[in-house]
Amino acid sequence: IIGIDLGTTNSVVSVMEQGQIKIIANAEGQRTTPSVVAYAKDGEILVGASARRQAVTNPEKTIFSAKRFIGCKFSERKEESGKVPYTVKEGNGGSAVFQIDGKDINPAEVSAKVLGKLKQAAEDYLGETITEAVITVPAYFNDSQRQATKDAGKIAGLDVKRIVAEPTAAALAYGLDKKNHEKIAVYDFGGGTFDISILEVGDNVVEVLATNGNSHLGGDNVDEELINFLTTTFKKDTGIDISADPMAMQRLKEAAEKAKMELSSAASTEINLPFLTADQTGPKHLNVSMTRSEFEKLISDLVEKTLDPCKQCLKDAGI
Repeated sequence: IIGIDLGTTNSVVSVMEQGQIKIIANAEGQRTTPSVVAYAKDGEILVGASARRQAVTNPEKTIFSAKRFIGCKFSERKEESGKVPYTVKEGNGGSAVFQIDGKDINPAEVSAKVLGKLKQAAEDYLGETITEAVITVPAYFNDSQRQATKDAGKIAGLDVKRIVAEPTAAALAYGLDKKNHEKIAVYDFGGGTFDISILEVGDNVVEVLATNGNSHLGGDNVDEELINFLTTTFKKDTGIDISADPMAMQRLKEAAEKAKMELSSAASTEINLPFLTADQTGPKHLNVSMTRSEFEKLISDLVEKTLDPCKQCLKDAGI
């Protein structure tokens, strides 16, 4: 049985080997697979990094964050649907569906494409057919969202043995169920969503006492802050506004994400993009160095924003 973290932004697949958890790399050699599915011009369906890379030039047919709509009614997600470049509309029974080339595609089908890629990666690694999986979902997912996640597994050819709440999965991964009775907080700052959960653990039991969060806050916002900073800096230096140039913005997005990751382990980083654009006077390059403390100052508002849900969660748990 494989274990899958089906995330809003990225997904991961793993397997138990000799009692140890082994994260399986995908066909591109990456441990995480972007939860992105694109319907290309020639009818080809791209999944993962290749889909994410062409998102800028094919925004209407590149579905990301399908998890935000899975198992939901369109009426519940009206506001969300206005914020994405692809078309979300009301489908059968009032459910939220995506419209691509005049066809209705439900979020479970999109998630199934991501699950299919992870299943393939596991099969390539293990050298056998995989038919069973355990998949994680946010603690606040309702029955309909959980069922739709199971359906996605089914479409991908997986019998989903169990749906596990993400904070519970985190607690189990740390072996916290082996402790005596303790109350713990799981602070999960994901790519597109932030969740905080208070759990009671001990004696092989993990119970979620309360959960809270912000479904529009995550690593994507951190990248955006950095991208805005870089575009402003570039405009100051060169007088050129590159925000309307999709190709330059795609390079900037990738560089920002890379810089963010580097600052986790390094005290400073160089963001260097030669030939980002050009004007009459010739090519223009972007070269900015950033320290970790500058970066932390830049995103401090986002970190602050996570504190209110934390306080509310403690209150709900009666702690």
